[in-house]
Amino acid sequence: MLKSEIQNSPVIVIQPSRGWAALNLRDLWEYRELLYFLTWRDVKVRYKQSALGVAWAVLQPLLTMVIFSVIFGRLARLPSEGIPYPLFSYAALLPWQLFAGSLQRAGASLVGSAHLLTKVYFPRLIIPLAAVGAVVVDFGIALVVFAGLMAWYGVVPGVAALTLPLLILLALATALAVSLWLSALNVQYRDVQHAIPFLVQAWMYASPVAYSAGLIPGGPWRILYGLNPMAGVIQGFRWALLGGEPPDELFVVSVGMVLVLLVSGLFYFRRMEKTFADVI
Repeated sequence: MLKSEIQNSPVIVIQPSRGWAALNLRDLWEYRELLYFLTWRDVKVRYKQSALGVAWAVLQPLLTMVIFSVIFGRLARLPSEGIPYPLFSYAALLPWQLFAGSLQRAGASLVGSAHLLTKVYFPRLIIPLAAVGAVVVDFGIALVVFAGLMAWYGVVPGVAALTLPLLILLALATALAVSLWLSALNVQYRDVQHAIPFLVQAWMYASPVAYSAGLIPGGPWRILYGLNPMAGVIQGFRWALLGGEPPDELFVVSVGMVLVLLVSGLFYFRRMEKTFADVI
């Protein structure tokens, strides 16, 4: 009887995709519990045996804000659109820390999960997704601190703050888009994980974190600057939280760039997915 049941049971054969495979995002929903546990694992590992624990999520952007306020706010006296410079810089550091943290964690996430990739099947896209999701916890804590700073300076957000959830999704999409490229490339070329810290540092100064996007001249230069996806994200955050410079053509170009990077990153990740277990 048992032999008969085994013979009649369905057999599922998992084969690597060929060519530019379809994204097949339905698998992500079927493995949503695994995504949750991997995200929670990354959060716990990050603060395990840490003396300050989650306080690092507050100290990192807070200390960076203090340094920027002294160097760029007091010494260089960069314009801050009529907003107190600590608030001006912290509003940009919110999406930037989310982006930078995602790149640093997701870039090496596939190589760090080699023990899983070579033993069991699950959508490989879950691994960089979990790395990005773990950084959201830090973002939430930093956002609460920013609310306290706004109360300290007596700044009340306007109606534009209602767009903040959409801007958070845009920041997450930007982080995921670049992370997909870097994580997949890092499997093939391990130099990528060593280049990520330099890339993050250079990218920060190429983004309007310490200075206003209004310093970029109009016309083709501003459109060219908008090809940096974080330029539009930061401009949107400042406008939504502090009523700074409203989104313009720079923001539109940045959003378009995010979509291009995200879609191409998803397809490239799926393209290279079949080689991960063999290369790692």
